[in-house]
Amino acid sequence: MKLKKNKNKIILSLITLLAIFFFAISIFSAETATIDEQIEQLKSIIDSSSSYSAFQNRMILNIAQDLLESGIPFEDTKKIIENSVEESFDAYSVKKVFDVILETQQEGLPTEPLINKVNEGFAKNVNNSVIISVISTKAENLKKANEILNDALQEGLEINGEEEMVGILADSLENDVPQESLSWLLKTGTTEGKSIEEITEISEELSYLSLMAYDSGLSAEELSLLFEKAIENSSNIGEVCENIQNNLETEISTAKIEEEGTAKPSTTTDSGTLPTSSTTGSPVGVGETPTQEAGEAPTEASSAPEEPSTPPAEEAPSPPEN
Repeated sequence: MKLKKNKNKIILSLITLLAIFFFAISIFSAETATIDEQIEQLKSIIDSSSSYSAFQNRMILNIAQDLLESGIPFEDTKKIIENSVEESFDAYSVKKVFDVILETQQEGLPTEPLINKVNEGFAKNVNNSVIISVISTKAENLKKANEILNDALQEGLEINGEEEMVGILADSLENDVPQESLSWLLKTGTTEGKSIEEITEISEELSYLSLMAYDSGLSAEELSLLFEKAIENSSNIGEVCENIQNNLETEISTAKIEEEGTAKPSTTTDSGTLPTSSTTGSPVGVGETPTQEAGEAPTEASSAPEEPSTPPAEEAPSPPEN
């Protein structure tokens, strides 16, 4: 009896395995047919343009198929090809764009930010080389952000919303926030029990302060040192932004005083420096006072040569004062 029962179990197991096997084959065949149909749609879009040669058509379709098979949504792939045809985007540039997206997808990183950047570039009629440069930089920042995340995970920290966190960190890297500072933010924020929303807010604030520092003329090395000092002097994550703000005010004031000779031309030439001056002055009001002080010194210096020619008598009190 036992042997008979065992045989029945073996037969049932084999039947189950065969059913699963044939089911998997049918699904694979259905997916292949779907991709083939999608490729046909993409082919008809590319053929509608006379800009591409037969070789270039095949090149774009091959990389498009790689994208679809890697999991990139058909609608995203289709939209990029449609925009490429409409904007006369050359075939090799299309391939470069798809190469960046494909590589990012294969590394398990979010590709939506790249696709959004490409479509944004098309919408703004941005040059193809600029679009490629922007998404390449974005892809590199996603890799760095993923390194920051993996480093925190290796230390045993539990981080919710990993993919979302990578995107948040990548945005801050794009705004020149030092990688070390973001690593500190993620580890400290997680340790302190901060939610992903709170870490996002602080990350955005660091981006804002970083852009302020950049507009104020600080170099990448000075910016990194400024963030490092602020972190060293902070007992918790809530203090770091305030410390950066204070250090930034000091750096801006010092820089304005040291370069007061060049401060006046930058404030008087409205055409070239209006965007810079408005960004440095408006966010915090830090730049306003140093700019006015920097403007006063050259005014006195420039009026000094005029005084001897007009009122000689008034020159007498000035030497004793010196």
